This record gives sequence, structure tokens and C-alpha cells, in this order.
Amino acid sequence: MCEVLRVSRSGYYNWLSNQEKEASDREKKREELKRKISQSFHNSFGTYGSPRIHSDLIEEGYIISQKTVARIMQEMSLKAIISKKRVHTTDSNHHLHIYPNLLNQEFSVDEPNQVWVSDITYIWTIEGWVYLASVLDLCSRKIVGWAQAPHIKKDLALKALKMAMTTRNPGEGLIHHSDRGSQYCSHEYINELNKIKAKISMSRTGNPYDNACIESFHATIKKELIYRNRFNTRDQAVKAVNYYIRHFYNEKRKHSALGYVSPNKYERHYNKTQNENYSKVTQ
Repeated sequence: MCEVLRVSRSGYYNWLSNQEKEASDREKKREELKRKISQSFHNSFGTYGSPRIHSDLIEEGYIISQKTVARIMQEMSLKAIISKKRVHTTDSNHHLHIYPNLLNQEFSVDEPNQVWVSDITYIWTIEGWVYLASVLDLCSRKIVGWAQAPHIKKDLALKALKMAMTTRNPGEGLIHHSDRGSQYCSHEYINELNKIKAKISMSRTGNPYDNACIESFHATIKKELIYRNRFNTRDQAVKAVNYYIRHFYNEKRKHSALGYVSPNKYERHYNKTQNENYSKVTQ
């Protein structure tokens, strides 16, 4: 063969050795890539699809297309879990005052503490139900207040609101949006909002899209945590939810509406930019 191709025997074997080495290097890189994809998938509790995993890989310096990530995930049988349908947890059949819809599905907000959205969802345990009330900042999609209890009374929603007020200290003019549930229309809840001179906004009757962002968060925590675990006690559920919100969702989970960064990372970048702009103005 070497005589036909007019190459030396040593040259042929060197070429063959290089081909084998290149194939081996490609295989090693592919195995490394598969490990990284698996790591990103499992670190997200099996919730990341190819867009978020692709974002993880780009951050680590990999040059790869999202289509390639999706193909490798398919080969590895890695598929993000699907959310279930939502069940209503608030009662709007009451005679309390209803406020107009000021938000009007304007979900793009430029600054933190300008618009908060609130809602309540449920968690099943062997001991019985646990209810979760959440308050989300529309700018960063961060959960700024939450509370859990075995009941769905107004005190549950109030506790989440007070946590948000204490940790965020919003200024006058904050828009607080919720559905028309009796918890949010109660005199006690409205009084707390009046204390900080918030503007009160409520969804229209039977329109889940008016409060889509907080409902999306509750759908996310259900598919990523609640539906994937069996909680024997309420205490187990409460601890798991607290950890998920504080250490995963707010701190690590990439959000598509934020350019695939976490709420905390988005706010840190926002604050850094504001400080830099302020320094330039005062110099």
C-alpha cells in the first residue's frame, strides 16, 4: 500500500497514529461534554432543558450549539419534566372591596420594588395539606417574601407580605398585584399595603393571565420540587420549599426572562450598574 501511495512506511504509521489520537481526543471531549450536560441537568433537579444547559456550557467556555446539546440530551435520555395543571386556592366569592387591574399584564419592569405579584398554592403531604403564599418582584423575578401554613387563611398571605416588606423596604408607589381572593381583599392585608402607600391592583374575574408570572413560579416549584418528592410530614415539605426558594430558585436557577441568569445574579448586576452610574454622575 505504501508503494502504491508513494509514502514511506514510517510516514504511514505516523499518519495512522495521529488519526487514532484525534479520534481518541474527540471521544474524550465528547465524554467530558456529556458529563457537563449531566451535571447541569441533575444540579437543576432534572428541570433544565437544552436552552438552560446550553447557557451553562457557554458560561464555562464551551463552543457548542443548542441543537447539539439537545441531540446529546436525547441520546442520554435526559428530558426536563413537564408541569401539571394549576388548581385554584383563593376564594373570590366574597363581598369585600375589589380593586382595579392596574398592572394590565405589563410584566416588563425596569427597576426592583416597582411591582410585586402575589398568589397562593398548595403542597400535599402524608400529614395533610401545606399552603404556600409567595410574593415575587417582577423586575428580577425574585421571590421576596413567602410563608407556609396548614391553612389558607389571610394570616398566611399577610406573613409572606410582611417578609417582603421587611427585607425590601419598598418606597411609595409600589404596585402590588394579586387575584381577587379574600386573603388579598381582607382589611388587614389592605391596611398593610396602605402603610407603605402601595398601589393595589387585582386580576379580572376568571383571567389567570393577569397574574401569569407568579402562577408560573408556582408551576415551576411544583414540577421541579413538589411533584418529584413524597413528603411524609408538613415539616419536611416546609424545609424543602425554604431551601428550594432561598438556595436554588433565587440564587441559582436560570430564568429565561432574565437572559438565563438567576434572580439574585440579575439584581447584583443591576445594583452594580446603578452604583457605577451614580459614581460617574458624582465625579
